Amino acid sequence: MSRIVGRVVGLFRYPVKSMAAEPLDTIEVSWNGFAGDRRWAFVRGGLERSGFPWLTIRENPSMWRYNPRFADPDNPNGSLTLVESPSGIEYDVVDPELANELGHNSTVIKQDRGVFDTMPLSLISTQTIDALGKLIGRELDRRRFRPNLLIESADRGDTPENAWVGETLKIGGMRMRVDKRDKRCVVTTVDPVTTQKDPSVLRAIAQEREACLGVYGTIAQPGSISIGDAVTVD
Repeated sequence: MSRIVGRVVGLFRYPVKSMAAEPLDTIEVSWNGFAGDRRWAFVRGGLERSGFPWLTIRENPSMWRYNPRFADPDNPNGSLTLVESPSGIEYDVVDPELANELGHNSTVIKQDRGVFDTMPLSLISTQTIDALGKLIGRELDRRRFRPNLLIESADRGDTPENAWVGETLKIGGMRMRVDKRDKRCVVTTVDPVTTQKDPSVLRAIAQEREACLGVYGTIAQPGSISIGDAVTVD
């Protein structure tokens, strides 16, 4: 029997891997995740053949302050991808000047299936973030954890989404398999606004949450989802 476990309070895509989030009201979800999510990524020079060649917030925290968008949001794979720099200059994502500005001898690539570290969907609950904030003694910006889906859970506990691993969630017209917990890295230490690093965030995740926060998933049924949609365990 299906059970409502929460509702969607935030939707985010990342047109360029490791740059700022693009908040959404509604989004089409295909077998490859959110339309337009992580379709571009910068590769560090000399690491093209490595297991993790990407230029990310780890190497350049200021990437949080680069704001990407699609010229035609409804056609992310067929329109220009534009990036506004912290200085207010708007670049085409393929402009070599943008790569030069980001440093690390980087170049940009496009992957229509998305450049994902693990799986195409990431989900976290507001309760999980708020509980972590209490552990370290201050409120945390929810964007710090770079979710696709931010859920306000109806379930109790500090990490309600952990109980959904192995379940299938129905969210709007989409169904999502919750496959595993999300093992976290130093990206969580970087504040999205100041880009300052706070090691206490990752330390608390490691010590109190077994180094995991939120969950990863894959698509069981493509469809459209919107802010306010119910989250149901099938």
